[in-house]
Amino acid sequence: MLKTINLWFQEKLSQTEKNDDSHTVELATAVLLYEIMRADDTFLQSEHDEFEKLLTTQFNLDKDELEVLLDTSKHHAKTAVDFQQFTRVLNEKCDVEQKHQVLESLWRVAYADKHLDVHEIHLIRRISDLLHIPHSEFIKSKIKVTESNG
Repeated sequence: MLKTINLWFQEKLSQTEKNDDSHTVELATAVLLYEIMRADDTFLQSEHDEFEKLLTTQFNLDKDELEVLLDTSKHHAKTAVDFQQFTRVLNEKCDVEQKHQVLESLWRVAYADKHLDVHEIHLIRRISDLLHIPHSEFIKSKIKVTESNG
């Protein structure tokens, strides 16, 4: 079954790459969330749990699909030279509300340990800019997450 799911993701990736040389929304989101987890050089279980929970609920993934997406996103995060290849996918394929949901997810992963590191904040700000989200929405999203989980 895992091979079937892996093949499905690989087919989806290869089709997307053939069509417009980009990634799927799921993969782009997963890579950005993974980058937030590693922004402060500390991988905490609380951040990883939130990462998995968000991907599972946002994209309705089962355990095997989640595992494949996690492995694929880690690989792409480690080999990527910039974030534009991922934010471009989100800008092209997502509406404003979906991009705000991604921003909120970034904050949720960063704040899963009840602490916002300056590197996490900086990275979320960069991603927010690349997603063309106004600074006021960046702040509102941060406050929403920190107050609801504080």
